[in-house]
Amino acid sequence: MKLSGLGKGLESLIPKTMPVKSEAAVLGDAPKTKESIFLIEVDKIKENPHQPRRDFDEIELQSLASSIREHGILQPLIISKFEDENPSGIKVFYELIAGERRLKAAKLAGFQFVPAIIKPKVEDRNKLELALIENIQRADLNAIEKARGYDELMKKFGLSQKETAFKVGQSRESVANTLRLLGLSIEIQKAIESGKISEGHGRAILAIENDNQQLALMNEIISKNLSVRAAESLGR
Repeated sequence: MKLSGLGKGLESLIPKTMPVKSEAAVLGDAPKTKESIFLIEVDKIKENPHQPRRDFDEIELQSLASSIREHGILQPLIISKFEDENPSGIKVFYELIAGERRLKAAKLAGFQFVPAIIKPKVEDRNKLELALIENIQRADLNAIEKARGYDELMKKFGLSQKETAFKVGQSRESVANTLRLLGLSIEIQKAIESGKISEGHGRAILAIENDNQQLALMNEIISKNLSVRAAESLGR
């Protein structure tokens, strides 16, 4: 089964066939093949220390928890397995690579187990990269949040727009157009984030070089509820 919408970065970690193991098979057992999904105890999964996103909206998490209660977790988490040997024996634990929102929401929903794919130990650099990619690919991100994610991915790892596009499963043109929005003033960026104007409106405003004129067009778009096409005409 191929999971769509993951992009090249995360998709490369998720196999095309994914049988799910029973709870009895996962408590301390390592996966026999990389094609398997395991049900893992949530208390045994440590959060990714390289997760770049530290603030999670509580309302969004509660909403996701409600969805998980009704539909379950549709996309497995990705984790690495670790073994800590001590005098009392070997303690097995897991470290999250991708899926922190799902893990937090599953805990809120009262789940004791979550579906996960167990990968070999991933380098710290790759953990950060995959966490960034997962954040970018969230369905609820607005255009400015995506633009900042692309920008962070490029700066942290020295990626070109083409390489970034490949990793997140978008065209280079789409990534380039979204990144251009960061050239807008903070006030206009906030208007896009809050939904007062759309990404298309933002691109129309970019056609104007003068900052004051950009703000004037933004205010006109909001006050007159202008369409993107109308805004483009005024921006020419």
